[in-house]
Parts: sequence; structure tokens; C-alpha cells
Amino acid sequence: MTSEPIRMFGTRWCPDCARAKQVMSKHNIQYSFIDIEQDDEAGAYVEKVNQGNKSVPTIIFPDGSVLVEPSDAELEKKLMAYTETKNDQGVVSKASLSGSIPPSIR
Repeated sequence: MTSEPIRMFGTRWCPDCARAKQVMSKHNIQYSFIDIEQDDEAGAYVEKVNQGNKSVPTIIFPDGSVLVEPSDAELEKKLMAYTETKNDQGVVSKASLSGSIPPSIR
């Protein structure tokens, strides 16, 4: 089983995206950042996940769960659960949503 990275879909100018990046860095969490303004397929995926809205940050976890515009507390809670799962299992399970994420943005 391979480890999938956390994926954060956002924009370079978004203050909530910058805040989420700071939380990830604070907790030494590796993630992929996909700029939806530079990748039309990623923008379409974010709209699909968010019922037609380009809400950012949209954060996809390896377990398939999604956080959209989370507060610091919401993100930190999820990151704690993520790191506990990763540590308990040694490897984070592959995202159930990975099949619906276009290959170019995986």
C-alpha cells in the first residue's frame, strides 16, 4: 500500500490558503499545493467537490475526507487524527476519492 499525500487546492492570493499552509508547516505536515488558477482541471475538480463553488482551500486527505475553508482548530484536529492514523498503521491508506481526482492533479 502506498502513501498518498494530502492535497490542498487553493490560490496564491487566498488568505485562508496561506493560513492553512502555516498550520501544515507548524505541524510538519507534507502536502501538495495545487493552484486552481493555474490548473483548469483542478479548478473543475474543486467546483465538483463543492457543488459548483470554487471554495478554497479545499483539502483532500488520503482517507478521502475533505475539509473546505477549515478554521485552524478544525484543521489541527484533522491533522492530529491523520498523524495518529499514519503512525498507528505505518502508512496512510489510499484516498477513496483518488479515482475521481483527475490524473493530472494527483
